[in-house]
Amino acid sequence: MVAALREDDLDHAIDLGLLDDIACLQCNADCTQALAQARDARRNALAARERYRDRTLRLARLQRERDAQRKPVTAPTGAPALPAAAAAALERAKARAAQRKD
Repeated sequence: MVAALREDDLDHAIDLGLLDDIACLQCNADCTQALAQARDARRNALAARERYRDRTLRLARLQRERDAQRKPVTAPTGAPALPAAAAAALERAKARAAQRKD
């Protein structure tokens, strides 16, 4: 495992048990500490990657929800429907215009 770490071959070190608890009878205290630091750093990196993936999925879901809310509602004739407040304002404006003509 130490040789794999020296060669910067993290995949091989993980296959050899880097992420597991370190119980090597041949290692001295410095070696065990170095392996523990490498294990903790890799666990932190994997956790960060998982958080990043979760965040990316969450942001994509929120964007889809926002896009769905922003879609204009189309009237049966194919013309975009106005929101209720805009339709009411348009009707009031039409009524005022009609009163002026009379």
